[in-house]
Amino acid sequence: MQKTIPGCFFQQMYSSLPGISMERDHMKDLRRYLVLKYVQYLVLSSSNAISTFLGLLGSLYTIIILQSAKVSSKSTAVLISSLAKADILVSVSVVSEMVVWTFDVSISSTAFTSALLQNLLTANAHISCLLLSCVAFEAYLITFFPTESRYLRTVKNATLTSRVIWILVTAECTLFQTDDLLKASSTSAPNRSPCVLLFHFSSTAAALLKSLSYFLGILLRIVNVYIYYKIFFSMSNRSTLRTK
Repeated sequence: MQKTIPGCFFQQMYSSLPGISMERDHMKDLRRYLVLKYVQYLVLSSSNAISTFLGLLGSLYTIIILQSAKVSSKSTAVLISSLAKADILVSVSVVSEMVVWTFDVSISSTAFTSALLQNLLTANAHISCLLLSCVAFEAYLITFFPTESRYLRTVKNATLTSRVIWILVTAECTLFQTDDLLKASSTSAPNRSPCVLLFHFSSTAAALLKSLSYFLGILLRIVNVYIYYKIFFSMSNRSTLRTK
């Protein structure tokens, strides 16, 4: 009984999303992809090689599915598409590291490149967590406020939300990259250089932003658990009433 509940739960929950209209096989694939992404970013404390590899394959397959004419372009599809495209950042980081390691490429600024690749992974994780939370919130609205929330669950709002998330995370990682660059060059800069003030400002801002991101990540995990808890018991109660 315990082994069948999670699968049935996700199957019922995502089958209730009217934002995607497609064949049954594609629906199953997208449900599995979302579960994989939830495990990768909201369950595991940190991604490992296996989850990253499976996530990349799942994102590639999802992008192909969403390009199909059988998939309607609705709000859920927009969020999932943006989630899949976020793994392009991981691909760039992984491919770059493989090229450097395989061909022994010499890099003029090792610290800058290392920080850049790490910030790409950070951007991917933050974008994915926020988009997964948006999908969970949409599932909550569909389950409890299907009619009242219809004006919110539009392609325009989903596209706008995705763009805002990308812009905010890009700005965040740009600040991180600037801070890493200033730290790398601070040793060669004179103590009274005008860059010192900029260095202290960026260092403080980056530290505060990292702390905020950490607590926001914890909050998103709690909110997602609460949302799926509510959806699960709502569906369980409905199934119980139907069997009576």
